Amino acid sequence: MNTEANTTPTPPRSRAGQLLGIAVVVLALIAAALWWLLAGQYRETTEDAYVDGNVVAVTAQVSGVVTAIAADNTDHVDAGSNLIKLDDTDARLALARAEAQLARTVRQVRAQYANVGQTRANLQLRQVELTRAKADLAHRRELLASGAISGEEVRHAEDAVRAATAGLDVATQQLAGSSALVGRTSIASNPDVLAASSRVRDAWIAVHRTEVPAPVTGMVTRRNVQLGQKINPGVSLMSVVPLDHLWVNANFKESQLRHIRIGQKVELVADVYGNDVVYHGSVIGQEPGTGSAFSLLPAQNATGNWIKVVQRVPIRIALDPQQVAKHPLQLGLSMKVSVATRDRRGSRLVMRDSGDHGYRTDVFAHELASADAVVDRIVAANQ
Repeated sequence: MNTEANTTPTPPRSRAGQLLGIAVVVLALIAAALWWLLAGQYRETTEDAYVDGNVVAVTAQVSGVVTAIAADNTDHVDAGSNLIKLDDTDARLALARAEAQLARTVRQVRAQYANVGQTRANLQLRQVELTRAKADLAHRRELLASGAISGEEVRHAEDAVRAATAGLDVATQQLAGSSALVGRTSIASNPDVLAASSRVRDAWIAVHRTEVPAPVTGMVTRRNVQLGQKINPGVSLMSVVPLDHLWVNANFKESQLRHIRIGQKVELVADVYGNDVVYHGSVIGQEPGTGSAFSLLPAQNATGNWIKVVQRVPIRIALDPQQVAKHPLQLGLSMKVSVATRDRRGSRLVMRDSGDHGYRTDVFAHELASADAVVDRIVAANQ
């Protein structure tokens, strides 16, 4: 069989088609060059970026047995809402004892104030007795000079003066002692009342802390507490993630850091939404070291053969809160990041005078105020 006779020769490509292909390639190269000159060289991109945020631990401040759990994983909770209830029997008994002791102390201090008045009246009585004894001694000395009485009666009068003087000294010391207990204080500011009040506050706060509140508003995760479990202070029971305060950690190669500055604009795309949603943010800082420098087992390059590995540095990017509210994100989601580096006037690292990013919660701010109200009520009722 002759295969050469049956083979149909391929017609050569027309010259017009070849020219068209060359023109398309040239135009593509020109477009790529123009894009690089106008925008590409002023932009750094990476896909090694992930959503990050705060994972706030929920911990108890007192020990106890769990009697109720008010939220579970994926639930949304508000700051201050009670998440866990502990058995408060022992704490309430301790509070009742502290309240009774405070009431008893207030009444004892009232008795001390009354004792001051009593010792002051006794002092006045001793002063009158001394004055009377001195007058009697002077009268008897006159009678002794005229021979109307004997010298023995005068000596008895002198003994009476000395006894009255000693009685006055005792009354003076008693008044000083009783005044020292209540001097320059009121019942509420008396040291004994303050000590008893402090014990009431401790007991009241211990009762209050048998309810474990949510420190922030967010979504519950990592619940690892069960009903009937005996927990100790400081042990993480669950976590709350505030999804309204998220940021992105973008890991750029060290060769890409040269032109990245704080304040530069960033465009981000989340894999969960695709290119339909473009987030806008800004660079707010760089980590003080590479990812490997803070790893659990940092690389040791001082011995053996060494192979250079390009390092990456996490760049922190703030997100627009309104966009996050409209298109919610979750921790750990992948992001594509593109930083516009044309404006290079900012600093590369956070300087001393730059604003910091702090966090706070006011959930526990009013515990002592409520305890003070309980103390004031007990003091007023027994004053």
